[in-house]
Amino acid sequence: MDNTYKSAGVDIEAGDETVRRIKKFAKSTFNKNVLSDIGLFGAFYKPDFSQYSEPVLVSSVDGVGTKLKIAFAMNFHKTVGQDLVNHCVNDIAVCGAKPLFFMDYLAFGKLSPDVAADIIEGFSIACKENDCALIGGETAEMPGLYDEKEYDMSGTIVGIVDRKKIIDGKRISKGDILIGFQSNGLHTNGYSLARKVLLSKFKVDEKISELNSTLGEELLRVHKSYLKLINALKEKTDIKGFSHITGGGIVGNTIRILPEGLSLKINWDSWDVLPVFELIKETGNINDEEMRKVFNLGIGLIAIVSRNNQNEVLKIADELGEKSFIIGEVV
Repeated sequence: MDNTYKSAGVDIEAGDETVRRIKKFAKSTFNKNVLSDIGLFGAFYKPDFSQYSEPVLVSSVDGVGTKLKIAFAMNFHKTVGQDLVNHCVNDIAVCGAKPLFFMDYLAFGKLSPDVAADIIEGFSIACKENDCALIGGETAEMPGLYDEKEYDMSGTIVGIVDRKKIIDGKRISKGDILIGFQSNGLHTNGYSLARKVLLSKFKVDEKISELNSTLGEELLRVHKSYLKLINALKEKTDIKGFSHITGGGIVGNTIRILPEGLSLKINWDSWDVLPVFELIKETGNINDEEMRKVFNLGIGLIAIVSRNNQNEVLKIADELGEKSFIIGEVV
């Protein structure tokens, strides 16, 4: 048999078919600022700086970790793309930035155009919801590095903020209040521990009464975007700092924005811990300290405000249908 790229595990035709199928998803997110079609060597975006006195670009790159293992086990790939976009959007939105465009990197053991199209459709859904454009990406086939049925992904987002409107926590002071906003599950963090614990006892397609769903459905809940809430809060009231609760938990993420010499006092009983976290804790016999370090425990975003602004924040969240809790203070 002749040695060919295909015999080595790389299928150029599958790559071409994937590009053909994903173009419509990407194009559905384009706006007047996108100048290029999909397929050129670079992606062109012409930002409108006219309403900014000192425009600053804000960027972030991330993945969704071993949550992908649940997508493989369920053979369901339509939501992990949304997870990635929303995670990246939250990371720049908490700095005060408006997302402009998103780019992705996908690496497969064996490229399936069907699976790639599902993932990228997820990117396009979340990009449209967050009003940003999916302007380019890379899809690689890497036999021998990834299992045939598996893939990995990362995403990069670029946004913009006026320098004077950057939210960086520098004005946070002693006595400020922490307001937490509910997550809808694990989001994209703690999956290595969750999988180790839960999959030792349950199957992914097993219906679990405490969760009111199968385990797989619960673990594939889409990482929530807080962009609308963040925009409303920063427009209508004075927010001193935001933290997006990802790996490292509530304390690990929120101390990143505190000025030196300040700390956090969290009231861990001030909100409803979601049932999935109770299930992980009980099944794995995990102590509180470890749970708090690894998981968001039902709080996906925190706003830090002065005491006299707290009621306004709670009211704005309530009007948007977001559950919020006063969860602690700065000390």
